[in-house]
Amino acid sequence: MIHIIGGGLAGSEAAWQAASRGVRVVLHEMRPVRPTAVHKTDRLAELVCSNSFRGDKLDNAVGLLKEEMRRLGSLVMRAADAHRVPAGAALAVDRERFSQAITDALAAHPLITVVREEVPRVPDDPAMFPLVIATGPLTSDSLSADIASLVGGDHLYFYDAISPIVLSETIDRSKVFRASRWGRSIRGADAPGESDRRAPLSGVPDSACGVDDGEGDYLNCPMTEAEYNRFYDALAAAESATVHDFDKEKFFEGCLPIEVMAHRGRDTLRFGPMKPVGLVDPRTGRTPFAVVQLRQDNLAGDHFSLVGFQTQLKWGEQARVLAMIPGLEHAEFVRFGMVHRNTYINGPTVLRETWQTRARGDLFFAGQISGVEGYVESAASGLIAGRNAAALVLGEEPSAPPRTTAIGALGYYVSHADPRNYQPTNITFGIMPAPPAVPSAVPGAPKPATGEGGRKTNRGNSKRADRKTVTSERALAALEDWLGERAAPILP
Repeated sequence: MIHIIGGGLAGSEAAWQAASRGVRVVLHEMRPVRPTAVHKTDRLAELVCSNSFRGDKLDNAVGLLKEEMRRLGSLVMRAADAHRVPAGAALAVDRERFSQAITDALAAHPLITVVREEVPRVPDDPAMFPLVIATGPLTSDSLSADIASLVGGDHLYFYDAISPIVLSETIDRSKVFRASRWGRSIRGADAPGESDRRAPLSGVPDSACGVDDGEGDYLNCPMTEAEYNRFYDALAAAESATVHDFDKEKFFEGCLPIEVMAHRGRDTLRFGPMKPVGLVDPRTGRTPFAVVQLRQDNLAGDHFSLVGFQTQLKWGEQARVLAMIPGLEHAEFVRFGMVHRNTYINGPTVLRETWQTRARGDLFFAGQISGVEGYVESAASGLIAGRNAAALVLGEEPSAPPRTTAIGALGYYVSHADPRNYQPTNITFGIMPAPPAVPSAVPGAPKPATGEGGRKTNRGNSKRADRKTVTSERALAALEDWLGERAAPILP
């Protein structure tokens, strides 16, 4: 038997993986007995920030990581695929149906027991081990202090912020247009589950991952230069709710509040969440000066979230400033943005690439508290931690996938990065070993465009695309080899 503390994405995935190998699991979740500042329900794997799992194509690292997880039998990916909502070439989910599916699956598994209680300290009872600590960035104060004592130092932290959500029927559709950036979308026959996602990359048309359905998956609020400047001035002068010293407080660079970005310069937002590239307003035939994108937040389509608009402004200020966005002048907010503190351990000083602690082999950390960032990365760490905790029970040696896989590279980064300046990371191709030199022509890869006189253009972009293709093909092959060296999982 193994015990898991924390029923978020990592803990839920770890429980599923261990139980799928025939090992009994006790999953301890403190909600609803002990609520947090940002969770709204008692469901497992509740998404408190965005409803997006980011890109779902194999030409980006997080898309590759998702595909690896699918091949490893991930419950999180199964639920996400089943409850996806339109989001261009990204994977976004109906957050309520997603978390309910995870909760139902774990509750129904005969080898999993969910206990609703707070675990205030790291257990010292040997019967509680192997133990996976997956309490997330909102670990309770008492357990957080005990973990800090255990790992021999203070926790690290950064502030994270949540985007607002608006009621669909209150959006002025006469001022917005529907489109996906560059016309990229995943729909119909090309959605996962309805096409062979495991086919080799070479020779597979690009439409196997993303197609333009002719309309697009986002509502886009276009701004003129004058409208953008008025919005920027109001945002820069607005009052924040908690953290005022932007220069001293720590924010994760991939999830900066919009007001923090605004303080970096007038055009920062136009090159970030409000970038207009790849979007053409059909009413004018031109690219707007700036754009705010709204992404469907549930299957019913009655809630839309503001993409990349994490904020810690006071709620009254949010209502005032966001009403300056075209189409949202009279919008009703289902949820305002907010800020919370994320806590994590210094992974390189504490963890092995198997997600075991260096000091104790039967103690694992997984999820954001382990030093990863992002929904997918958190679930991926739980997937390997759960498999390895189960391996100990079965008398097997814990192992990590090769570094040439995305999931293996993530574990290697967390356990081998520079501990002096350690920061959580999303999965990127940059933390994976570079592939051998890319051949001059990869089968099925697009040929470089030609300009006047037959001169090739965008050669650098083509080479980068080829490199990503080679990296992804190598990763999936390495994962299959690694799986082939191990016994098949025992499915429920």
